[in-house]
Amino acid sequence: MKYNFDEIIVRRGTNSCKWDMSEDEGTLPMWVADMDFRAAPGIISALRECVDHGVFGYTKTPKEYFDATAGWFLRRHGFHIDREWILFTTGVVPALSAVIKALASPGDGVIVQTPVYNCFFSSIRNNQCEMIENRLLYRNGEYFIDFDDLERRAALPNAKLMLLCSPHNPAGRVWTRNELERIGEICLRNGLTVVSDEIHCDIVYPGYTHIPFAALGGAFLKNSVSCIAPTKTFNLAGVQVANIVAADEGIRRKIDKALNVNEVCEINAFAIRALIAAYNESEDWLEELKVYLYDNYALLTGFFRRHLPHMRVVRLEATYLVWIDCSALRRTSKSIAEALMDREKLWINEGSMYGEAGEGFIRINIATRRELLLRGLEKIKAVCTV
Repeated sequence: MKYNFDEIIVRRGTNSCKWDMSEDEGTLPMWVADMDFRAAPGIISALRECVDHGVFGYTKTPKEYFDATAGWFLRRHGFHIDREWILFTTGVVPALSAVIKALASPGDGVIVQTPVYNCFFSSIRNNQCEMIENRLLYRNGEYFIDFDDLERRAALPNAKLMLLCSPHNPAGRVWTRNELERIGEICLRNGLTVVSDEIHCDIVYPGYTHIPFAALGGAFLKNSVSCIAPTKTFNLAGVQVANIVAADEGIRRKIDKALNVNEVCEINAFAIRALIAAYNESEDWLEELKVYLYDNYALLTGFFRRHLPHMRVVRLEATYLVWIDCSALRRTSKSIAEALMDREKLWINEGSMYGEAGEGFIRINIATRRELLLRGLEKIKAVCTV
């Protein structure tokens, strides 16, 4: 491989949330969703040029920024994005909060499919809206959408929006065209706007294809808002950059106002350069990264088959976040997470933080060098062997 994802990079002592949140230097963090890999060379070079220039004044967002974003999504996902559809902001979570503020009022209902990314809950709560749960169906180690329940939830008088996590975090699902179209039809019939968080859309594994919800076309394009970013794809979370894509002018105008009200309508000079370099110069790095991550996943599944067969690894179709069914242990996910931290100094995410539907699961971040992954797996084995 051209890129060395086994390179030892010391992150402790760099004010890393992942590595420095624990004061115990022996803690191995496999929780928050960032990667332990050095960014692509093109991105580092672009940021170095910015630093070497030495002036960091107010920065306008150039045409190249919009062209890079549109070009990436057309090339990688077959999704045509007009430049005027794009609104930039500091992250997907601020984007979601601004979209909810723009399109819903206090007391309105927002549908989410649990278990789901925990910041969905806070974005809804902070805008004084009501969460409406459409719990995913879990059968034989796989997740499916409960469309009958979704029909009922969408018909509720206060239902206004649906937050779609696509690909899904933490379930790891890549929704099919048929599933997305059924979601879109239900929302159209009931007057709900689909807000699609697609931050994980670029890390999809062989046999699966991410379809942007808005790329379904027609009424689905006009009745949706997409939240996208290069941050998960290229390990740029700390750079803080994201885009909101809204084809409908009226919806876009409301969101633009909300971004300004929330004062998250500007991005910094480093974010602009990083995005352009990521989308224009770093595609080969991403392809090698996906191979490395999938090999990590294969290593993990083999380890569980051999040593922890009572714990089911949910099939990973996308993301680098593996969802583990621990129900056979007959313990709460919180108690498992606490035991891993207390006894083995391994920090993972307890499933219950993703809603009640996540109880009995844990989430593991495998975007680290293989030696650390193996060390983490041994720690899980030490605590969870029956």
